[in-house]
Amino acid sequence: MIVVIQRVSEASVKIDGRVKAEIGTGLMILLGIEEADSEEDITWLTKKITNLRIFPDENEVMNKSLFDINGEILLISQFTLHASTKKGNRPSYIKAAKPDIAIPMYEKMIVSLESELGKSIGTGEFGADMKVSLVNDGPVTIIMDSKNKV
Repeated sequence: MIVVIQRVSEASVKIDGRVKAEIGTGLMILLGIEEADSEEDITWLTKKITNLRIFPDENEVMNKSLFDINGEILLISQFTLHASTKKGNRPSYIKAAKPDIAIPMYEKMIVSLESELGKSIGTGEFGADMKVSLVNDGPVTIIMDSKNKV
């Protein structure tokens, strides 16, 4: 799994012109799922995401986690994170998981994050044409790949 994590002061996702979800201070996360991903990847990423110390403390040092600030999460599934651009100019998405694998994994990630945080998170809709808006705070953007844990 690949995630692009952005620290935000606000974020929202619209589908068909209607707001599906919106959050205040927290993390907007783009999630790319590949065929080889497992529940172990979900567990590892959930712990890393929720405990990432990227929010400022009283000295403006990035030293606080989502837990410390009671932050929120907006999770958006994005298969294009697994694009291969090695050949030609049209990206290949061969590594991205097909919906029969990706949808259950996306749903498990939602449950895992909600369970860890102890509250609901905002989500997009798998496969929908979504319009995502955010105010990146910092800016702070972090990319993690669960295949590079060691």
